[in-house]
Amino acid sequence: MKPTAKELSARYLKIVEWSEEDRCFVGRCPGLFFGGCHGEDEAEVYRELCGLVEEHVAALQAKKGKLPVATAGNRYSGKFLVRVDPQIHQKAALKASLRGESLNQFVATAIANA
Repeated sequence: MKPTAKELSARYLKIVEWSEEDRCFVGRCPGLFFGGCHGEDEAEVYRELCGLVEEHVAALQAKKGKLPVATAGNRYSGKFLVRVDPQIHQKAALKASLRGESLNQFVATAIANA
């Protein structure tokens, strides 16, 4: 039996967070659609977001469109490859060295602080 839009929508990560800029909660579903919803009540924004995700999945199913790769429940190894310009690589390696860090530590800290 084919999964329903409700069942499939559970496979997508839904994020609701406070936005200082907008002074409200903002809900989004990265990897499935751009935009989202917003409001004053966090739980209400989450409910609205869940409905939007389900509607979007249903619309894709109706069009026989391919669903994007699921984003909920992903596990990450902690490793990834980044390709940068050689000058950027050199600059980062030198800055790491000056701080007494490995390049890996330097980049991990930069990402954590981004």
